[in-house]
Amino acid sequence: MAHPKTSSHWGDAHFSRADHKGIPALARYFLFGLILLPIIEIALFIKVGQTIGLLPTLALVIGAAILGGLLLRQQGISVLTKLRGNISAGQMPGRQIADAMMIGIASVFLVLPGFLSDIVALLLLLPPVRSWIYAGLARRVTVVNTANYRPGYRADGPQVRGPGTIDLDDDDYRPK
Repeated sequence: MAHPKTSSHWGDAHFSRADHKGIPALARYFLFGLILLPIIEIALFIKVGQTIGLLPTLALVIGAAILGGLLLRQQGISVLTKLRGNISAGQMPGRQIADAMMIGIASVFLVLPGFLSDIVALLLLLPPVRSWIYAGLARRVTVVNTANYRPGYRADGPQVRGPGTIDLDDDDYRPK
């Protein structure tokens, strides 16, 4: 039997209209964008097709995908190289992780056919645009470095101190 205030019933879970007010605004914007994006892309296809014709429109879409793929490869390799360098130096690779995520988002947009998604993807592949986005995010986010708070860990490996400690080299240790 459903609860009197229930608007839908799935198994034992009851959802009332009041429960839907708790949907975060970001989720609503995402859903709205997911519905709006195909409509904008279709309108842009029609408008560009009317202006320059069918074959040039298709050539633009294919050309943007090829250019985006080349930029994606070049920028992706560059970010991975910087990421490895930061990790090797013992620094937090926050900036490189953000760049990698933006490049990943750009690759998703490049897969989607359309002019708006290609423009957004190509912008995300440009380092100055990623720097601008990162700076905006960095003002709103606090990063806490917990990597240095592991007791008994040094750059040359974990150090266990105390009576009865036996220090083995890799050559001395054999698994059972």
